[in-house]
Amino acid sequence: MAILYWLSFLLFIACIGYVSKRLSKPSLTEWLINSFVLFIGSVIPVGFILSAIDQTANTFSWIVGNYVAIGLQYLFWSFILPVQEVFSIRSVIRNRWSTFCLWSKELSLYLRFIFTILFGTLLIVSVANLALVLFTAPNEWDSMTGHLNRVIRYIQNGTMAHFGGANWNMDTYPKSPTTIQIYSYLISGKIENAMKLLHYLSYWITVVAVFGMAQRIGRNLSASVFCAICYSLFLDFLVQAISTETDIVLTAYLSCLMYYLFTYFNTRENKYLYLAGLTFGIALGHKITFVFLLPSLFVIMIYTVFAAPNTRVFLDRFWRLAVSIVMSVMVYALPSGYIRNIQVFGHPIGPPTALKHQSIERAGSLRNLFEQGSRNVVRYSYDFFNLDGIRNAQWGFDLNQTIRKPIIVLEDKLGMRLDEEQDFTIVPFRFNRGFDYYNAIPYWGVLGFALILPIILLVFFRVLRSRVHWFLALAFILHFLAISYTAAYDPFKGRYFIGTGLFGVLFLLLLFSHHRLTILKPRRSIWRGYIAIVVMTACVSAVMAVFLNMRALPFPAYGMKSAFNADRIAFQTFARPDVTRAYQRFDSLVPRSATVALGTVNSDFEYPLYGPDLTRRLISINPFEKGLQPIPKDADYLFYAKSVINDTSRIKALPTDIRLGSDTTMTGLAEKGEDYYLRKLK
Repeated sequence: MAILYWLSFLLFIACIGYVSKRLSKPSLTEWLINSFVLFIGSVIPVGFILSAIDQTANTFSWIVGNYVAIGLQYLFWSFILPVQEVFSIRSVIRNRWSTFCLWSKELSLYLRFIFTILFGTLLIVSVANLALVLFTAPNEWDSMTGHLNRVIRYIQNGTMAHFGGANWNMDTYPKSPTTIQIYSYLISGKIENAMKLLHYLSYWITVVAVFGMAQRIGRNLSASVFCAICYSLFLDFLVQAISTETDIVLTAYLSCLMYYLFTYFNTRENKYLYLAGLTFGIALGHKITFVFLLPSLFVIMIYTVFAAPNTRVFLDRFWRLAVSIVMSVMVYALPSGYIRNIQVFGHPIGPPTALKHQSIERAGSLRNLFEQGSRNVVRYSYDFFNLDGIRNAQWGFDLNQTIRKPIIVLEDKLGMRLDEEQDFTIVPFRFNRGFDYYNAIPYWGVLGFALILPIILLVFFRVLRSRVHWFLALAFILHFLAISYTAAYDPFKGRYFIGTGLFGVLFLLLLFSHHRLTILKPRRSIWRGYIAIVVMTACVSAVMAVFLNMRALPFPAYGMKSAFNADRIAFQTFARPDVTRAYQRFDSLVPRSATVALGTVNSDFEYPLYGPDLTRRLISINPFEKGLQPIPKDADYLFYAKSVINDTSRIKALPTDIRLGSDTTMTGLAEKGEDYYLRKLK
């Protein structure tokens, strides 16, 4: 049966490629981007419909639904667009390969050195990441508590309707990414790692889109390749490529949207407005943090779309983009869970507890928001100024401490109280962030603070002049401010800057075009030498970020096993080592086909409890803020945290309950796990 599923999937991909070709110019970049958007745009609404009719777990329903969806896409685009130029994808690929070979032969010795290092590093880290995607289980914190946990729960329930999970994200998080993960899991024949493919695909599509944007802006092949590869080595982007975190997928959507806007600026073809509107709705339905990007996107739209020669042209562009956005929001965003959240919790994001924990409400008064948000701007700026990747090793940590001494002294002299003031923070700011934070969630690395950020400031303050880059600088600053002022400081929020990087990386175009920055002039030996050092340091950082990523080590390090050889439960609970033994004992005592009632709390890792084949059925009896519910009659076992079921709860703890063995004495943890017990019910 799995072979049939794979064949149907390959045929679906072929159909997407065909429809994409009808939309695209003879451009490999555009064809790939359009194919990605069509794939996402077909799967998501099918998932919503199947959920409504309780067919979420039916693979054949997914197959039929996706064929219908891509058929409707073909009819829709054929109706609103004129006939496009017919071309062969094979001939385009051959043409691009010959162009690449010719380009590489004509590079100067200096550029050949730069690109050899970049391509070599990209090859090493991408092969390592692909192996980690294919052969290691997911283990990110949010996935263990929410994202992947609910994928399996929705499949078990046959619908994506609210079910009352212990973690608020189980019910409140938009369901768009979940539909794609469910489809990937089912169509692959229930291969767990298929749920990672969306994220790894997003990595490459974003790289392609960065190349496309750079080509539209700079029209320089060397500059475009340089931008694309440098972005592929951004550390936060690189580390998320193997994860099931949602930010990298949102970044892919944003990159496609920006590609369409800049392509519209060059061509003035209305189809790019429609495609931009389609992608806008998909992005909004993916994650509410897309709202943080709206001011920045509006700035880009002013430059690419709304700056019209007269009112008639402006209105013509505006209504086309606006209508496409409204239609896309209705199809992709509203059904993703925002409306249901309003019905259940009274707010499109979720319950008040979640809002107070993460949103602007945590700041209190407007005056305090301005004060603490301003501190957050400086805090995140300090976080950027680190040799992330390199400081995963002790010698790199020592080097990082040395280069940061002047800015730490500056903060002390100015009395900004960045680390002393803890209001409007989730995890208090520290000049020396904990290893767990900078190892798992690095920032951009040396490319950011040593190259891109200074250029952004020079352009914004008009020291360097480039019209398009001034708008990009404003977009960058607005997103930076949005992250700082709209949520409490959290070192893990560094992952949000993966999207900000799309604005920032395009400033590398100026190294090939601006007369004051160009590295194409041989006589600028000091400047060219500096760029070479930054690039080499960035490459070393990228390799160290991948090969010394404690969450997924390709080779043994830090006294830990390789991710390929690690015990599954130990690997998935590496962030909660105090509960590892308890989970291992649970796995040894509970049959893999059992139904288990869960008396767990909001931050408990539930995903490992499904077992290696994801076959156990889990039922939450302590839904978020609803109180303890009765044990279902069909439950075979009860797994509970001592804080949930005790002598004062509705369900009493029994002397015969088995204590699973959480280490309650362990210290130095990001968050302590619970003391877990197991009860056999049948």
